[in-house]
Amino acid sequence: MAENDETILGKREREDRDEPMNFAGGDDSSDDEVGPMPLPAGTQGAAKKKRKVLPHEKLYLEHLPDAEQYYKSFMHRDVLNFVVFTKTEFLITTSVDGHLKLWKKQDQGIEFVKHYRAHLTPVTAVSASADGQLFATVSEDRTAKVFDVVNFDMINIIKLDFEPLACCWVHKSGEAQSSDAASGVIRLYDGRGHGTPLQVVDSVHRFPVHVMTYSDQYKTVISADESGFIEYWQPVEPYGLPKNVPKLWQYKSETDLYEFKKSKSTPTCITLSPTSSSFVTFSLPDRQIRIFNFLTGKLTRKYDESLEAIQEMQQAGTAVYKVDDMEFGRRLALDRELELPGPDNKIPGRWINAIWDESGAFVIYPTLLGIKVVNTYSNRVVRLMGKDETVRYLNVTLYQGAPAKKSLLTASMAASANPILAEKAQRDPTLACTGFKRNRFFMFTRSEPEDTKTGDRDVFNERPSREEQTVASAAPAAPAGPSRIANSATIHTTVGDIHLRLFPQQAPKAVENFVGHSRSGYFEGVIFHRVIPKFMIQTGDPLGDGTGGTSIWGKEFEDEFSDDLKHDRPYTWLDKKHTIFGRVLSGLEVVHAIENVKVNKFDKPFEDIKITNIDVE
Repeated sequence: MAENDETILGKREREDRDEPMNFAGGDDSSDDEVGPMPLPAGTQGAAKKKRKVLPHEKLYLEHLPDAEQYYKSFMHRDVLNFVVFTKTEFLITTSVDGHLKLWKKQDQGIEFVKHYRAHLTPVTAVSASADGQLFATVSEDRTAKVFDVVNFDMINIIKLDFEPLACCWVHKSGEAQSSDAASGVIRLYDGRGHGTPLQVVDSVHRFPVHVMTYSDQYKTVISADESGFIEYWQPVEPYGLPKNVPKLWQYKSETDLYEFKKSKSTPTCITLSPTSSSFVTFSLPDRQIRIFNFLTGKLTRKYDESLEAIQEMQQAGTAVYKVDDMEFGRRLALDRELELPGPDNKIPGRWINAIWDESGAFVIYPTLLGIKVVNTYSNRVVRLMGKDETVRYLNVTLYQGAPAKKSLLTASMAASANPILAEKAQRDPTLACTGFKRNRFFMFTRSEPEDTKTGDRDVFNERPSREEQTVASAAPAAPAGPSRIANSATIHTTVGDIHLRLFPQQAPKAVENFVGHSRSGYFEGVIFHRVIPKFMIQTGDPLGDGTGGTSIWGKEFEDEFSDDLKHDRPYTWLDKKHTIFGRVLSGLEVVHAIENVKVNKFDKPFEDIKITNIDVE
């Protein structure tokens, strides 16, 4: 095991051992397993183990996205909850307002195809058929909608007499199943038929089923209910454990399927590998990634993504990626919100999933640090995408094919050394993902964005909302000359630069006041008059004591509070007390430098730190 390997997945280091133990099964579970951990220092004298190497790993990785930043993002009108790539090369996205969009994969990127107002209430669950021809959505409005993906048409509306909680396609012939939100009953429907269930299954679960998946290879459904029970069953009478699958477990006591019940957690997803040999789950509230063998039901891998484990590694400096302490605190506060009920009284964390690549050797899932690509054979994090982005990714889907070519490729063209033709034949692996509280979905490819500062990678494919239109129409016509508002600013200080993102939509007057003073030179030479470590730094008063200053209008103006902008924890008590009109994007090291200067008993730095000038854009 090489010393410079920095992304080992294994157990916490024991005091009486010199090297970590890799977790490769359920035989030794005396210690808690944790996520990505580096090799501890000082292991030169330890006996070196032969490192596991996945055959053809390099080739597999070439067929996966590798960009650290997302390449493009596209909009919905409300927060997205599901993204799904189908085998027919379509991307389907849904949002909490019941809208559904279809996108077609192109040689590079995607192209918008069609938009449906599928439901009047939030989409609860979605499912694509095994062949990618059909797609189903269910919602709190007690309906299931069925779409013909290739012809991008809604072909059926099934009215339900219960509120559905999950849906899943079974059989290639187009039979769907839906679970009841109030009981453990599962009903099977003909996806192209009427609203009368073909069968009612009430003998498998006693509690509401919220996750289901179907193995086309073994003709078996794996389902999970809200109490933490996992069940295998066939969608034909008597709806029990399959009897015709060789080497399948016979007694649940032989398996590790009670793992969720023991940990008092429930899975948010069950995703089968391409060959159905294994399935991966993510669970809450314990935040564990678990990989099970399908036939034996045994736990083969377990990665701890709990906040406690991530905090320990951050403090010890052993995390796969070291985040700035202030940024880590922001991410930690955001992650805690994933388990808090939202306006719909449901937790946003329920949308988190884990997926496989086409080889079945890599598991991909979103975390606080970014989107991890884990080699389950060697037990290592091989990639971490989006680690420097401010988005907390939730639901992910992967495309690895090569889009069908519209033009004819001749034998001579294929055999030629023309680099243009060779480039056309290359794959465009794409990972699409949703973000917490974001009305956009983000796409990672093998290309980095051309320019992140201009905002061109964030495509505005939706009309402004009614609120945005109201704000725009209420604003007075802009006079000739420079704009009175801006979206970003750079504060040049005597210790360095601080780059800000401004929020003119949420706090138009505060931003206009700041921009006006910045352009007039009002802040030049103004000191930071109050500094409290780990809390705040204050500036902007020309008198230098916090008692002076005036607005560009020569009078006070009202506070501007927005539900879109909140203080990071633990400072949420400041919400609705102080206007938020900007956020530090970069230059946090300058903020920390100012924060840590020596101050007197009035919190004023002994040595003046001044603003030289402010540039606004």
